[in-house]
Amino acid sequence: MGAIAAAMQPPPPPEVSGWAERNLSFDQGSPFPGPYDSSRFPMLRRIHEVLSPDHPAREVTVRGSAQIGKTDALIKPFLGCIFDMAPRNTLVVHPTNTAAAEWVRSKWMPYRRTNPRMRAVFGSSAGQLDNMGYQETLDRTCSLRTVSAGSPSELSGTTRPNVVMDDLSKFESTALGDPESLAVSRAEAFEDAKIGRFSTPMITGACRVSHAYQRGTAEEWRMPCPHCDHRQALAWENFRVDEDDPGRSHFVCVACGAEIEFKHRDDMVAAGEWVATNPKGDHPSFHLWRAIMPFRDWRSIAVSWLQARGDAGREQTFFNDVLGLPYEAASDAPGWEELRNRAENAVEAVQKGRIPTGLPILACGVDCQGTWLEWQVVAFGRNNRAHVVDHGLIPHHIGEAEAWAELDGLLKRRWRNEAGRDIRLDRLAIDGGAYTDDVWTWAKRHPWERVSISKGASSDKGPIYQAQKFERRRDGKVKRRQKRAFMVNVSALKAVLYADLKKEDPQARGFQSFAAGLGDAFFRGLCAERRILKRNRFGVMESRWEVIEADGRNEPLDTRVLAEFAARLAGFRSATDAEWDALEAERDAPAPDAEPDLFDRPVTAAPASEPPAPTPASAASPAGASDLAARFAALRKG
Repeated sequence: MGAIAAAMQPPPPPEVSGWAERNLSFDQGSPFPGPYDSSRFPMLRRIHEVLSPDHPAREVTVRGSAQIGKTDALIKPFLGCIFDMAPRNTLVVHPTNTAAAEWVRSKWMPYRRTNPRMRAVFGSSAGQLDNMGYQETLDRTCSLRTVSAGSPSELSGTTRPNVVMDDLSKFESTALGDPESLAVSRAEAFEDAKIGRFSTPMITGACRVSHAYQRGTAEEWRMPCPHCDHRQALAWENFRVDEDDPGRSHFVCVACGAEIEFKHRDDMVAAGEWVATNPKGDHPSFHLWRAIMPFRDWRSIAVSWLQARGDAGREQTFFNDVLGLPYEAASDAPGWEELRNRAENAVEAVQKGRIPTGLPILACGVDCQGTWLEWQVVAFGRNNRAHVVDHGLIPHHIGEAEAWAELDGLLKRRWRNEAGRDIRLDRLAIDGGAYTDDVWTWAKRHPWERVSISKGASSDKGPIYQAQKFERRRDGKVKRRQKRAFMVNVSALKAVLYADLKKEDPQARGFQSFAAGLGDAFFRGLCAERRILKRNRFGVMESRWEVIEADGRNEPLDTRVLAEFAARLAGFRSATDAEWDALEAERDAPAPDAEPDLFDRPVTAAPASEPPAPTPASAASPAGASDLAARFAALRKG
């Protein structure tokens, strides 16, 4: 009778937390191997509750730090509960095809193979109808489809009641539509749909997950102070970093001012609760960050900040990945007159064409215009410091032989540093977004280790740079020229540069200095843009850079960004202290019997104040350092 009674018991309700406790287990590589224990994650109970199929919430947003278990402790149990207890077609959307394929390979398939309930639902191995983007349950009642936000046709070609958007902040609109809107519309026909948004944030004002979070209830985990019992959320502004001993870093109570130490965390978190800061929000939304999660201690937060502080690029990563907050990126530069005066009135002004001590990496950026090329040489050193050494114009189109000769001369030329040593360019980056064939034809004449081709990416949501994708050979390998060409996130590089330009202390990390004699036009062009927030035609807020100078000349900014990219390829941002020591010892040590450099002058005499007039292709190239430097190099070699 007991067995009959047990068989007649109704199944438990399809609730995510209960399903996770019964069926979810972490492997030995997890910080908490073994069965899922909800007491370790009290802050996840309510998120599981609103994700559960029977809960009336149609949308759920989770904004948070990176690597805190959003996939393992939220998305996986949600999908497990859905397919095991309330089978329905489900759509998972990732920013790119690469991200989607990686999620299927490294997250979903191992979960499907190792979790007993997922094996029961999907089978022990991929079936005949399975592929990376489409997997059916054994009874064929429903399926999981995984697509890229960059493929509108895939998004618009399906109807699904359950939609998961992972890494939402990196979704980008295309000419065919906005992927977030398309994904939401896939569930439009279902009254009881479930739409989940999960992501670390990105840039303030144009961050998708932050917009969704603020539109929702914007809930934060509030805990009692161990000293006065005042309930509060642990906030970055109340975190005190101990530079001498990061392990002693702590929070300060907003009520009594007492120190809240890491040893208090577990008891505080266990007694916490979600509190809506926007109770009238249209859906449940939550902010999770590292300080309240059990995976890392607070020392890691302090160390991450000390490593990032002063570096705008790393600071953004810290805010996004550690704090789970959007980053307020620089939107404009200081006044150009201020930068010009900094160069001209410096106590120890460095003349144009000379390299200051302590900046041993030399990189050049080249921008291609219709009738001329513009170039800028920048020296880079440790602590992200940089100095504009030289700037000039080449009055020829990139397709002309004269332009090639001048560019060759830049690669052969040497600039003298204050130690009397002559330094050649470590790397040159040229813009290949326009006049692509001509750029490639010239660039391929030089080793890819010295000459790189860049193409500006359309947004600031990707990495700083990544190799361009070309067609693959029959063996599947990418053609060798991939080592030369890169997609460059110019938006992010401009934001980093403009943040550094505002630093006035020469000892500050990222301080930017300039040679005397660069001219007003250079500084106007360097400060020619600003970042604005604007809605695209789909109504989504995006950040864009626009030229604000009346003459529209921004080539000094473009060439400076290209020089930064070239320097990064040369190891500027990744060099260790030992590598900097070796470079400085090699290049900054006084040169024996240093003599004046007869060839230390601009490649062309064209003025930097305005673009040169068009030059006929048949005109002779002006005598300059290119020919002289080539002969000098040949003599030395001989």
